[in-house]
Amino acid sequence: MPDSELLDTLRSITAENSDRATKAKRIVDAIRKEGSWRWVGIYDVDFQRELVVNIAWSGYSAPSHPAFPITQGLTSRAIAGRRTINVGNVADDSGYMTTFDSTRAEIIVPILSHGDRVIGTLDVESEHLNAFDVEAQALLEESARVLEEFWAKGE
Repeated sequence: MPDSELLDTLRSITAENSDRATKAKRIVDAIRKEGSWRWVGIYDVDFQRELVVNIAWSGYSAPSHPAFPITQGLTSRAIAGRRTINVGNVADDSGYMTTFDSTRAEIIVPILSHGDRVIGTLDVESEHLNAFDVEAQALLEESARVLEEFWAKGE
């Protein structure tokens, strides 16, 4: 069962009366701390401009690709399929776009508006192979459902 403390924290952050950038940074920091993951980022998906754009990140360093076409990387599959893409070894995935040279595993969770339209993504990477087990994936997917409110308030 997903960690209710993290989900409560995310609900609290999305309900805050603060600017979007501040909320976004608090969101990625909370998720990164919960999983002890090296890097967490959240992205807007802009279908008009056909871009995925980083809103905030926490961890190792700034993303290699702060903005990129919606047709590239693991993110493109998460957007097209409206489902989580969990890659245990990025070296084995031809669709992987380098986050960091030392990344070994990455998971992309789409954030859906009303369950059908992708409005954002949650991207978590690790320097460890197979870093995202069933429990981690369930937690990140539930976090993404909670974060729909962040986009609803930010639009």
